[in-house]
Amino acid sequence: MEKFNTKVLPGFMELLPEEQIEFDRIKAIIAETYEQFGFTALDTPAIERRKTLLAKGGGETEKQIYNVENTRGGGNEDGSVKADLSLRFDLTVPLARYVADHFNSLSFPFRRCHIAKVYRGERPQKGRFREFYQCDIDVIGKDKLSIRYDAEIPYIIYQVFKKLNFGKFTIRINNRKLLSGLVASLKTDANTTEILRIIDKVEKVTQEDFIDMLHEQGLTEDMVDTLLKFIAINGTSDEVIAQLRGLGIRDSLYEAGIDELETVTSLLIEMGVDSTYFAIDLSIARGLDYYTGTVYETKLDDYPKIGSVCSGGRFDDLASFYTSEKLPGVGISIGLTRLFYQLREIGLINATHKTTAQIVIIPMGDENIHAALKIARELREAHWKVDVLLESLTVKKKFQYVSKKDAQFTIVIGSNEESCGEVVLQFKRGDEIVKERVSTDVLAERITSLTKGDE
Repeated sequence: MEKFNTKVLPGFMELLPEEQIEFDRIKAIIAETYEQFGFTALDTPAIERRKTLLAKGGGETEKQIYNVENTRGGGNEDGSVKADLSLRFDLTVPLARYVADHFNSLSFPFRRCHIAKVYRGERPQKGRFREFYQCDIDVIGKDKLSIRYDAEIPYIIYQVFKKLNFGKFTIRINNRKLLSGLVASLKTDANTTEILRIIDKVEKVTQEDFIDMLHEQGLTEDMVDTLLKFIAINGTSDEVIAQLRGLGIRDSLYEAGIDELETVTSLLIEMGVDSTYFAIDLSIARGLDYYTGTVYETKLDDYPKIGSVCSGGRFDDLASFYTSEKLPGVGISIGLTRLFYQLREIGLINATHKTTAQIVIIPMGDENIHAALKIARELREAHWKVDVLLESLTVKKKFQYVSKKDAQFTIVIGSNEESCGEVVLQFKRGDEIVKERVSTDVLAERITSLTKGDE
């Protein structure tokens, strides 16, 4: 008989039960925080028309997109057999398609969150995934969208990562209008989009390679020097804004970028975001073409090698390829799969719970199964998560099962206990395992009191 390779494919992640529980806990915190800010959870198909996905993306996106081979089900609308389909590479482009399609049924500004898997043909390497979860929020406006939403987004990032408690983090903020206006002021024929893509790589390449890439775009030594000095500007938000205004660049796009950046950072302070948790970083450009204004990247201060753990920005014309309506938007995405992997690698993931059950019930004999099931039903009705061991095992193996599960409470019921209307309740108090005989009539109340710390 042929033996199949059971190893997961490169670029995909599978987790052990205790890891999956921790992954889901983190995902739940993110989803709950999004919904606290009034974002409605939605979903879109994993497969979209290829032309829809590439309408605005292009470039690097086209190289990484997964095409779906399909000769069944009728193919394309034009009658051709081979369907022109692809897996979504992010959640933002499908959102634009969704809003365009359901425009007349939505209320604007439209607020949605979406936590789902996306697919990219990444080169297999450590920490890079071909299938991964993104956790997105976006606000979409009709005709216009206030710059105030550009401030609300990093405020939500702040709330999420404070709750996740992975340590100190910094939300780095910039505005692509500044960079585009600066490039325009250089009076160069170079492609602005390509220049911004190169700037976005400044932390990933050597300075020599960075300068060479700019020269390849036709920039002179003086132009390159101007860009290097520009992206090196730092200080408090007020100090950076003052330095930007002091450069004396007369370009309408550049000036709009300064005004927007000043509004966003000022509102963040008003919202109560600690100023040590965000900073203007003029090297942040974001590689995707559809960003037009404010852009964000978030890093964990103590673990810079992890890279950005949350990014996004403003996209004023993303939906123009799908509708004549003007639908500006702003949003962010947390790459949860990559973040979890990186945190696990450096030992920040505390994956200790091997079951979601809070209580494991052990019937000592088959004759005690019915009583165990009755107790389990009553506890579940009281909103406890309960696992009943229904397998006929030796006593030793039953308690090995309990040990491996490591649930908060264990309930043991044998014939003696059942005849008295009691169970043996086991739980940890410090390093000690405590055993109590408890009447089934007050079992739920007793467990609740122990959970609250009442004695």
